[in-house]
Amino acid sequence: MPSRRRARTSATSVFLVLGLAIAGYALHSAGLLPPAQADGAATSGPDATSGPDATSGPDATSDPGPGSTASASAASEPSRASSPDPDATASLRLLATLPVKGKAPATGYDRTAQFGTAWLDVDHNGCDTRNDVLARDLTAVVRQGPCRVMTGTLVSPYTGGSIAFTRGQTTSTEVQIDHVVALENAWRTGAQQLSQTSREALANDPANLFAVDQHSNAQKRSGDAATWLPAAKGFRCTYVGHQVVVKAKYRLWVTPAERDAMIRVLDRC
Repeated sequence: MPSRRRARTSATSVFLVLGLAIAGYALHSAGLLPPAQADGAATSGPDATSGPDATSGPDATSDPGPGSTASASAASEPSRASSPDPDATASLRLLATLPVKGKAPATGYDRTAQFGTAWLDVDHNGCDTRNDVLARDLTAVVRQGPCRVMTGTLVSPYTGGSIAFTRGQTTSTEVQIDHVVALENAWRTGAQQLSQTSREALANDPANLFAVDQHSNAQKRSGDAATWLPAAKGFRCTYVGHQVVVKAKYRLWVTPAERDAMIRVLDRC
């Protein structure tokens, strides 16, 4: 008798469990129960690096100038959001992976010898890098032929000021192509170990180039983030983000002061 009673109890338990399972399934299918959430599912998260374009300085033989279409007001400072901007967060993470050490001597630095003449056609599209950047960063562009930019309008990302560009012996230099990571800075922070091909790629990489106003380019020279930042504070996040990406891409390092300056900028984005 006890054995039969235990068997009947076990059978009843099984039917009860099955009944509850079937009822739960029916309620879920009817939308009366909320869906389960996966463990550790993030509601949001920054994208991987974005990107955020070496010695800066005008090219004497052809119109100099780096370019970015972004315009920024020098008077406005970006407000700090309650959560970090995704691009800034990605830049900070990437910055944390860069080696930190002092600058190497500038001995042996030569723009043309180490980084190629200004400007090359490294992407083999038939146009030199300067004309590519002018066409990218200026508006209302008028060309002569498929490449040669003759006129256009630049809003310098470094100041927010507008410049009417006209190609000519005395006017071309008003718009110059700036290397975000100056070539001399690159040379002193690891580019000496790069191949000639890699250095030429760095000097012509669109991510490392902005079309800017002549004054800003001359003022910056080969400065890093610790010694020079754009007057347009709203553009500094983009500017420093590009520096981080370029340094990581070409396996360059940052100095302690440079890293600290980058962190200060990115923390405010």
